[in-house]
Amino acid sequence: MKFFLDTANLEELRHGAEWGVVDGVTTNPTLIAKEGVPIEEQIRKICDIIDGDISAEVVATRSEDMIREGRKLAAIHKNVVVKVPLTRDGIKACSHLSKEGIRLNVTLCFSAGQALLAAKAGAYIVSPFVGRVDDIGWEGTQLIRDIVTVYKNYGYKTQVLAASLRTGLHVIECAKASADIGTMPFKAMDMLFNHPLTDKGLEQFLKDYHKVFQEQPVG
Repeated sequence: MKFFLDTANLEELRHGAEWGVVDGVTTNPTLIAKEGVPIEEQIRKICDIIDGDISAEVVATRSEDMIREGRKLAAIHKNVVVKVPLTRDGIKACSHLSKEGIRLNVTLCFSAGQALLAAKAGAYIVSPFVGRVDDIGWEGTQLIRDIVTVYKNYGYKTQVLAASLRTGLHVIECAKASADIGTMPFKAMDMLFNHPLTDKGLEQFLKDYHKVFQEQPVG
């Protein structure tokens, strides 16, 4: 399972890069707006930090405008994946741009039927929103399992990116459901490190070591 950070914050991305476990980045208009920097400029900076797929989302809603904007975003850097919404216009833009060799991440997916449309339109990635499905009383990880099954049945190469992951448990459950990618905020990735037995074990190891090899007093 690839790990993507769902952020446009450069400091968070630098911390993640230091861990050596971040494979890519997803952004959206909300995340870009939080940083207060034009999308082209911020995406270039992100590409300098993380060497992997970087999703940059269009803000247009009409397919013709999405296509023009998608070409512009794809030209920023070779690692840019153009992100479009799972709407009729978004699928039309995905179909058009994918034929040009541009990689597409189709986002705001909430059903296996929508995911099937994305795959048929040539999407490189589809992004079902696990946490938001949970919010309406359905099981987000079941959506991941359903999409993975449909894609395997027909040999679609579209990668399943589990989005809207909010906790470490979300990440693990989506890994068990065979998601190709999990994208998460920095806080959720940081949660994966935490376990009380790790802290307790390290404390005991160091205590035992220093008891025997404690520094001798000078003089």
